Amino acid sequence: MRTFAEIYDIAAKRKGGEKALEALLDKPMSRAKLAAQPDHRWLSCMTKRIFQAGFNWKVVDNMWPGFELAFEGFDIGHCAMLHDDDFARLVSDKRIVRHGTKIRSVQQNAVFIADLAREHGSAGKAFANWPTGDYASLLTLLKKRGSRLGGNTGPYFLRFMGVDGFILSRDVVARLVAEGVIDTPPTSQKAMAAAQDAFNTWQAESGRPMTDISRILAMSTG
Repeated sequence: MRTFAEIYDIAAKRKGGEKALEALLDKPMSRAKLAAQPDHRWLSCMTKRIFQAGFNWKVVDNMWPGFELAFEGFDIGHCAMLHDDDFARLVSDKRIVRHGTKIRSVQQNAVFIADLAREHGSAGKAFANWPTGDYASLLTLLKKRGSRLGGNTGPYFLRFMGVDGFILSRDVVARLVAEGVIDTPPTSQKAMAAAQDAFNTWQAESGRPMTDISRILAMSTG
């Protein structure tokens, strides 16, 4: 496995130098700012990523004000109590993408967010305080307790909210395979643990956020 410095050099050469590479990096939000984000914003972002999965992102972006209205600003109490009559109404609501199972995921994820808030004080605190050295377990939590947050939907949700972590995109997986960390896209716990260990090693070497490392790995290939 190459050192992070060696992978950084590969990415910098591909992107036209260190300055150009650094300009492409987005820093994660501080833990304090993450913890201060209200629960309804976590549900809003979560829902947006779910509706964008497998769909045109720009269409969802353009429709998003309608989503906010249709789901009452993603108020957790309101969304957690959605029932069959609400789903029947929403599946005909032209302000949103009328995808039945994704609409139902809003109610299911509102319950998930409410549970996190009860357990940790708020969803923001739960995500802010999760150790990056065990980020893979956070992805497992999203997949098991959330709705439609498997694959890269959960990681993209966390990235857009500013949580420090990695996304196992096609290009990141290609770099992990090239470094002998994994053989194929990681689907097993063993493979995810190997990916986590590699990211932990590179973070210890570089002192960089996981988000930086993930982006740099992606830009070192593809």
